Amino acid sequence: MTWKLHNAMWPGLVGKEDGSDQPPISLDRMLEMTAASDVGGKGFDGVDMFLFQPHLDIDADEAEIRKLADKIAGYGLKVGSFVAPVWEGTVGGSAMGDAETRGRFVDAVRKSCRYGKILREHGVREYGSIRIDSATGVEDWAKNPAEGTKLIAQTFKESAEVAADFDEVLVVEGEICWGGMHSWKDMLDLLELVGQPGRVGFQADLAHSYLYLLGYNAPEHALLKEGYSDDEFWAAYKTMTDKLRPWTYDFHVAQNDGSVHGTGAHDKTGRHCVADDPNGKLDIVKCASYWLLDENGNPRPEIKHLCWDGCMFPNAMLEKQETWNTILGVMLDINKAYSK
Repeated sequence: MTWKLHNAMWPGLVGKEDGSDQPPISLDRMLEMTAASDVGGKGFDGVDMFLFQPHLDIDADEAEIRKLADKIAGYGLKVGSFVAPVWEGTVGGSAMGDAETRGRFVDAVRKSCRYGKILREHGVREYGSIRIDSATGVEDWAKNPAEGTKLIAQTFKESAEVAADFDEVLVVEGEICWGGMHSWKDMLDLLELVGQPGRVGFQADLAHSYLYLLGYNAPEHALLKEGYSDDEFWAAYKTMTDKLRPWTYDFHVAQNDGSVHGTGAHDKTGRHCVADDPNGKLDIVKCASYWLLDENGNPRPEIKHLCWDGCMFPNAMLEKQETWNTILGVMLDINKAYSK
């Protein structure tokens, strides 16, 4: 098994604001740079996308969606996973809000499933999941953790019913900024409370999960202390991945320097760094194996593709073709090391 290699399109949107020095980068431009990436004659196989403006209209009619699918296919690319617009100000709202707000969250999932169904029928999408989170901050959740987690789980269960109608899988991306899923332990508790393995799982991001180890927003769940040794790191990494790997159906390749970052409207979360960042804390290829391989060292069949997440990279970095070539090279190294 060889994983398909995808590039994320949302770094052109997340943390970007019109009228600022970091305006949005168009989907067309992101597709061009992805398609132009080349390492030893090999390129990206596809893209993962955020289903929202200005990249696309989630409510577009089928003809418009198929037109976009034709464009992406014209670059020789597939579409994999989606980021559903579950946040307030997009389509959705907090997963622990009132009934109307949570209804909008579920509607965002429904719209995403419809979009995905059209792309599957077109043929440009053959695999991939739909990414969600709690769409609520840690401070709001912390006012009543038990009740908040219960509401989030109920919203995820209702979303799962919708996803099942479309034969889609929902993946929850663990980030320190999202309440109820801001630590590895809270994330695990939430997944177990939802209790729908195979339908609702985890999206592991190397940068975000590193902050899980440090317990950035949940020191009581920290598995590492500053000044840790190499042996301590890998022991802690095994503890975390042994718990979350069985739930992991989607995977983001990333680098982190141990810091947090937020731009525009996005809260501070694990900083995504370039793959060859000299301050990067992660052995990307080795860390990937803890998520991608089973206990016998074989590729886990649940994960069909890998996606690089360069969320909140500055535009000057995103506009450099060298950035994408370096990223692609690391992803090819993962395939070389572990695919069978």
